[in-house]
Amino acid sequence: MWYKNALIYSLDVETFFDANGDGVGDFTGVLKHVDYLETLGATCIWLQPFQPTPNRDDGYDIVDYYAIDPRLGSFGDFAELMQSLDERGIRLIFDLVVNHTSDQHPWFRSACADARSPYRDYYVWSENRPATADQGMVFPGQQASTWTWNDEAQAYYFHRFYSHQPDLNIANPRVREEILRIIGFWLRLGVAGFRIDAAPFLIELTGAETPQAGAMYAFLEEMRAFVSWHRGDAILLAEANVEKDQLASYFGEGSRLHMLFNFLANQALFLALAREDAGPLRDALRQLPDPAPHGQWAQFLRGHDELDLGRLTPDQREAVFHAFAPDEEMRIFGRGIRRRLAPMMDNDRRRIEMAHSLMLSLPGCQVIRYGDEIGMGEDLALVGREAVRTPMQWSNDRNAGFSPAAEDRLIRPIIGSGAFDYRDVNVRDQVRDPDSLLNNVQRLIHIRRSAPEIGFGTLSLIETDHPCVMAVRYRWQDRSVVVVHNLAGRTCHVRLAVGDRRALHDIASDHAYPPAGERTEIGPYGYRWFRL
Repeated sequence: MWYKNALIYSLDVETFFDANGDGVGDFTGVLKHVDYLETLGATCIWLQPFQPTPNRDDGYDIVDYYAIDPRLGSFGDFAELMQSLDERGIRLIFDLVVNHTSDQHPWFRSACADARSPYRDYYVWSENRPATADQGMVFPGQQASTWTWNDEAQAYYFHRFYSHQPDLNIANPRVREEILRIIGFWLRLGVAGFRIDAAPFLIELTGAETPQAGAMYAFLEEMRAFVSWHRGDAILLAEANVEKDQLASYFGEGSRLHMLFNFLANQALFLALAREDAGPLRDALRQLPDPAPHGQWAQFLRGHDELDLGRLTPDQREAVFHAFAPDEEMRIFGRGIRRRLAPMMDNDRRRIEMAHSLMLSLPGCQVIRYGDEIGMGEDLALVGREAVRTPMQWSNDRNAGFSPAAEDRLIRPIIGSGAFDYRDVNVRDQVRDPDSLLNNVQRLIHIRRSAPEIGFGTLSLIETDHPCVMAVRYRWQDRSVVVVHNLAGRTCHVRLAVGDRRALHDIASDHAYPPAGERTEIGPYGYRWFRL
């Protein structure tokens, strides 16, 4: 169960490092920085889609599930990267995008061209425009409908996402067989699992008029059994931003998914940071269902999409907007924030480090998005979610050391002005500075990895006499760890009610503090990792 105590580093091949000089990142570029990933403390990397694509949705519109986008390299390059990661004990997972395909996929083109095509039933069709066509849009403001007319097919087709991403018909057994075939293909090539994109829609049966009642949880069990049979240590990590009473169904007492991203805790964490009050995060942790013995949560701060606040109340969402996205251009879809972590924290090093430490202390394994470890910013001039998908800033050389190509050939612009200019925010400079954000995040990652209690142990919330203080305790075997965070910009003297008076030892320095139960000083936006 390596995933119970993992540090997953999320990256997009096309924006990580360009090794061949064409302006687009590639597998050889990732290979050149495997040592960086190992030093940082990553035990697994998660890649965004790298299959052939028209690239109208950052690779999430796939035209061939059994190939590699030639811009990014070859199967030989992929195999070389896998070998290098394996030598360092680093696993690789990637996005399984099988809720939909590109409208350029041969399956869809065949389905449109001939009603008798074997691929016709790979998609969902209706001769008449369904009454629900204006409901359930994932991208409000950017989608006109969830049903679109196709002249060639003379029918409407269903799509939860953009109109160029028709949904696959999961009710069709042949589609489910194809999905398992895709999974098996990549497992044989050495991947350690998949992040299932849009998992709730993958198990939703959609008819011609309305979504059918219930969900195909049995298919999740089939996927789990298939994955485990092909590779015993492979995992399924789901993107499932659903209501809290639905979360347990995705784990299924250990028979379905191995891991879920913890959207409930993520949204509560940002509400807590906005209010400088630990209450929302404490409440969210109390509401989490048991992930089952072989299940695990994946905790994160920022991902490659917007910071989704859709599960908060309107008042709560407005509080987070006010604190971290005061301008309308910083928001998206009416529910999210299209900014990176560092600018959301006003580039305050104390708050950025504390946020990382807080996330690393939450129950489960942790996921870090590339660039957040050095405090990269966003480019709000880019469209939608692309604002947080700019190239990695490796150095203060031209194009941030990402690529030697001409500027107009880059996959996306480099951030070259303001507080997050690549000349001021880059890996090379921070590696050389022992007090840099990079070195401190790396230190926090290694502290987290020295505390397996967080991955395997039992969580209990510690009462304190300050609402702004978040304190937790983990027990596992005969070990016990206490982690304390001050969410406020003022010093707090905290009494930790842990039930005994054993000495508190700082994990980082082995410095002894007063016994538990006596007051401990925590500075503004400060944190402490203790072992009892």
